[in-house]
Amino acid sequence: MSIIKVILYRLIYIIETLIFIRAILSFVARDFNNSIISFVFQVTEPILSPFRELIRRLNINTGMIDISPLLALLFLSFLSRILMYL
Repeated sequence: MSIIKVILYRLIYIIETLIFIRAILSFVARDFNNSIISFVFQVTEPILSPFRELIRRLNINTGMIDISPLLALLFLSFLSRILMYL
C-alpha cells in the first residue's frame, strides 16, 4: 500500500509542476507549435478544463486572468494532504 501512496504523491507533484510551467508559459510563450509547449498544454488541459467550467458555471468574472491553474493547484495540494494522512 505504501508504494501506491508514493506513486500517487509523485504523480500529483509532476502534475503540479506541469501546471505551474503552463502558467508561466501562458505569459511568455507564443509558439504553440513547439513540441514541448504543446506537450505541456495537452497534458494539463484535461485537468484545468473542469476548473474553467466550474468558474463559468459559478459566473465568476475574472476578466482576462485565468484562475483555473490556481484552483487546480489548490485542489491537488488538498489531495496530496489527504493522501499523506491515509
